[in-house]
Amino acid sequence: MGIPIVYLIVGLVLLYFGAEFLVKGSANLATKMGVSALVVGLTVVAFGTSAPELVVSIKSGLAGKGDLAVGNVVGSNIFNIALILGLTALVRPVKVHLNVLKIDTPIMVGCSILLLIFLLDYGISRFEGIVLALGVVIYTIATIFFARKSGETKIDYPFEQITPIPEKKHNPIIDVILTIIGMGLLVFGSRFFVDGAIDIARFLGVSEAIIGLTIVAGGTSLPELATSILAAVKKESDIAIGNIVGSNIFNILAILGISSLITPMHAPGIDQISICFMLGVSVLLLPFMRTGFVLNRLEGAIFLLLYGGYMVYLWP
Repeated sequence: MGIPIVYLIVGLVLLYFGAEFLVKGSANLATKMGVSALVVGLTVVAFGTSAPELVVSIKSGLAGKGDLAVGNVVGSNIFNIALILGLTALVRPVKVHLNVLKIDTPIMVGCSILLLIFLLDYGISRFEGIVLALGVVIYTIATIFFARKSGETKIDYPFEQITPIPEKKHNPIIDVILTIIGMGLLVFGSRFFVDGAIDIARFLGVSEAIIGLTIVAGGTSLPELATSILAAVKKESDIAIGNIVGSNIFNILAILGISSLITPMHAPGIDQISICFMLGVSVLLLPFMRTGFVLNRLEGAIFLLLYGGYMVYLWP
């Protein structure tokens, strides 16, 4: 049991720093090439912060562990809303941006419904993967278009250290090296993390689906957890919901879309209750956000209680 836990921890550390290096290096390179901060934030940063989920899902899919791959995304989305936003709201009530309420959250709910439909046969085909991948392309283009149209060009970076460095203070070669190192750490980290999770599941006698919905999902969502808690502490909690909602949309459309394009997913261990729970907390977020455009402490506590109940259901 000791070695799988070590694998899990080592993999998690490599995934975290891999995503951080990838985002920092690629964001600096993109800015140096004349790409606007808006485009960098909506593409490079979004991809980088979700890179742990992406590489873990791809690695799991290629290994024939569809339950782990799909469970990673479903569990991450549940973790993001019920646990991360719940904790964040307890630290400090979370302000809600009007665009997130009117546009992004309904899109997240729609993506959750689409995933529920796709998983009725307990799998995601390549065709369904194409639909999901096209969805993230359309969403990204539309977000950039409407942001430019409304004049909202300011991007809140999930990690303070990824803000592009002034050109006179850095060498682009360093950014290339950081990007390459980041990708390498993600690849190796995903291997350790997935192998460790599978061994732990076998040792505990539980399914890979449960491990994917809990341990793997929580581990790959740690960047979002740190980001949202830090934002709340710094009284910038209004960006917390936006980051979480955007991450959930990207998880479904990009991660499952790309993963199933590479290899079709078969996930018989992911039951409809988990998918419906993901959809349920996504829908519940809408009325909670309408209460004064703030996610308050009581609503945060409700999310935490719901997550606790879900954990009791998974681990009876």
